[in-house]
Amino acid sequence: MLSFLAERRAELGLLTAQHVVLVLLSTALAVVLGVPLGILMTRRRGLARPLLALAGVLQTIPSLALFGFLIPLPVVGGIGARIAVIALVLYALLPILRNTYTGILQVDPAVVEAATGLGMTDSQRLRIVELPLALPVILAGVRIAAVVSVGTATIAAAVGAGGLGTYVFRGLATVDTRLILAGAVPAALLALAFDGLLARVERSPRPGRAAGVLAVLALVTLMAAGLARPARSGQRVVVVGSKNFTEQVVLGEMLAALLEDRGLAVDRRLNLGGTQLCHEAVRAGQIDVYVEYTGTALTDILKRPAGGDRAAVLREIREAYAPLGLRVGEPLGFNNTFALVVRPDTSRRLGLIRISDVARHADTLRVGLFGEFLERADGLPGLMKAYGFRLAVPPTEMDLGLLYQALLADRVDVVVGSATDGLIAANGLVVLEDDRHYFPPYDAVPVMHAGHLDAHPGLEAAVSALAGRVDEDAMRRLNYAVDSQHRAPAAVAREFLRSAGLLAR
Repeated sequence: MLSFLAERRAELGLLTAQHVVLVLLSTALAVVLGVPLGILMTRRRGLARPLLALAGVLQTIPSLALFGFLIPLPVVGGIGARIAVIALVLYALLPILRNTYTGILQVDPAVVEAATGLGMTDSQRLRIVELPLALPVILAGVRIAAVVSVGTATIAAAVGAGGLGTYVFRGLATVDTRLILAGAVPAALLALAFDGLLARVERSPRPGRAAGVLAVLALVTLMAAGLARPARSGQRVVVVGSKNFTEQVVLGEMLAALLEDRGLAVDRRLNLGGTQLCHEAVRAGQIDVYVEYTGTALTDILKRPAGGDRAAVLREIREAYAPLGLRVGEPLGFNNTFALVVRPDTSRRLGLIRISDVARHADTLRVGLFGEFLERADGLPGLMKAYGFRLAVPPTEMDLGLLYQALLADRVDVVVGSATDGLIAANGLVVLEDDRHYFPPYDAVPVMHAGHLDAHPGLEAAVSALAGRVDEDAMRRLNYAVDSQHRAPAAVAREFLRSAGLLAR
């Protein structure tokens, strides 16, 4: 672990800095917004209940769901640090609002009355008496908000905002404990550091002065981060996206390497939250290209029934995507169909060879899957209908990166994976035959924002160079190199491109 951290120290430092900036900026904006609103609530008591209720509701919305709501919105939407900061501000508002309101109301009425008797105006009484006395309570709210932001900022990596969550998501996707710890441990230490620092400010004999010094330090840090950001040339940057599992990250790195090899500047927004998030991002022009699967586009995005041969499905999604401002490239060469996967001992013990065999044991089988598969048109409900079985034990939902860990640990009996998953061959797992041909074709195809192609000359040609060059065996080997050998996706992708003669340098 120590040697791993030493190898990644530069990247770890960058991700930690990104995490700190996200937390500082969002907490500062939450203070700027929350404290005045809290003061306003003490002057107009009728606003207190609806504002606190609204802030409370915002905190109950799951992080990824909130990001999904924000992405399509004009001006404030998109992917990256901006949307992450907006979401973090919304989550941080409640403790700051509540503590500002409560702190001012808890000031001794006799003290307030004495200030009024001295002839102070409302603004003078607030500035000289109420705020200084309420400051420790307000700072406690800021402290809670900052610690909450450290944790929530980890999820922000799912929308391309960077930070330590990048390692956590990458580690889950590749089943690499070192990466998970490399993200989780520094995030926990940051939370303790923020909590300890703000606790000292809160308990300071002169909390106002201590808070002022801390605010100046935070401002200097944010300014330094802005100045340290490398200046970009006039060349427009191509934004490459991917979903949040190994194969997608490898394919994203392939596209990025091809583009860079042809002299284009690239911004990698990999490990994004999932299908709908990537689709909305490319439609909104927040990313320029990512790899999708034809069956997923047909059923999950277009909400059309599964079926048809590979050529017919490709033609159908091209026709449907064109009015959305999207261009679908040529297939990369492999069909990554869904696969029901079991351990060899389970296959032998229960006689599970085909998916139709599941019906005989549906009353006892424990199934693990990712949540999206429960809702898709080509997902579990349609699969059970096509094969005529019902599960007695409700399926267990989990992150894609945890499915095979749960299967190998005997926590579940069957998982829904993908035919090209490297961990299948690495662990000698058994893929059940889709003997009723339920699943449609899932040819990997690049999806590009059509309106951005003119702004990026060479983008479409670079992406087209990959057409037909990656078959199922090659994709399995690439996934295996990342999942089992714990190699970096970027290195694996570039090695494949060089061996295929697709890189000039």
